[in-house]
Amino acid sequence: MKKSIYGFAIVALTLTAMRAGHAQDQLNVLTDEFIFTNAPFKECHASTLVELEDGRMMAAWFGGEYERHANVAIWTSVLEEDGWSAPQQVADGRVNDSLSYPTWNPVLFQMPGGRLGLFYKEGPSPQEWWGNYISSSDSGLTWSAPKKLADGFYGPIKNKPILLEDGSILAPSSVEDEDGWRAHIEISEDGGDTWEFVPIDHEGDFDVIQPSILVHEDGRLQVLCRSKQDKVITAWSEDNGRSWSALEATEVMNPNSGTDAVTLADGRHLLVYNPAESGHSWSDGRTELRLAISTDGLAWKDIYTLVKESSGEYSYPAIIQSQDGHIHISYTWDRKRINYLELELEGQ
Repeated sequence: MKKSIYGFAIVALTLTAMRAGHAQDQLNVLTDEFIFTNAPFKECHASTLVELEDGRMMAAWFGGEYERHANVAIWTSVLEEDGWSAPQQVADGRVNDSLSYPTWNPVLFQMPGGRLGLFYKEGPSPQEWWGNYISSSDSGLTWSAPKKLADGFYGPIKNKPILLEDGSILAPSSVEDEDGWRAHIEISEDGGDTWEFVPIDHEGDFDVIQPSILVHEDGRLQVLCRSKQDKVITAWSEDNGRSWSALEATEVMNPNSGTDAVTLADGRHLLVYNPAESGHSWSDGRTELRLAISTDGLAWKDIYTLVKESSGEYSYPAIIQSQDGHIHISYTWDRKRINYLELELEGQ
């Protein structure tokens, strides 16, 4: 069943087989809709999700004339009882009347102590950008003034941080510059006031960015990274992210496109990704998005196709699990809209 462009919700659609015909765990699609259909910008990309303290869902993304344009700003919307609120601009790169920088890749995260954090990047390109941070004490009604992160720190680069039992925040991050692509973790033990930089195999053979972090029942942490090698690339930590193993390729295809993953409350893991190889254009391979499940972070089984088209770009997913066990996903819909799904997985 395919949703119309107006974003009508699909209520309690029970799926027992993947659209491609493979067996899968039972999955209920509770909602599949656009967050907005009309907006004060031409293009949008790189969404992020967070559950607010009152249980409402908030999304953020960057939007403007086109990626890299100086008017690209950070926008948010909240899912109310009557639907998503109108997009609200909460940050931009305006310096003065004659100078403005594009903004990039917002990441929402509920910080320890109750404040809502929003990390984003600002600058002319990924090779020259810097990390900024704003926060809110009223669930996004108002925001603090932007704070630039320390040199060499960018905050979570695309995907959400995780909070460990000891209170440490681990932000998955990466760098793109003349020396290539390199992933790292930024760790804060004081609620985000200061950060420690931990590299992930910078001497290895893989070009990786935009990691997401999984937490295993045996205490190990795992990252899954976007790469230039047509595979999702992984590494492991046995000391709460203070050091990492060598990077290695998984069997999951990746067309040099962003992914996201989450560890569920029951210990299983979910991954949203484009199941293709890269092509001549940067956007090749981004016409289909799938959801996969794993118990060990190594063997992944596709359980749902979010979208599959013959052309266009459907990419850059974000995935979280809310307190009620439901799964929430957002992604870029052809650079024109942000699509949102709420799912219920059997056993949650």
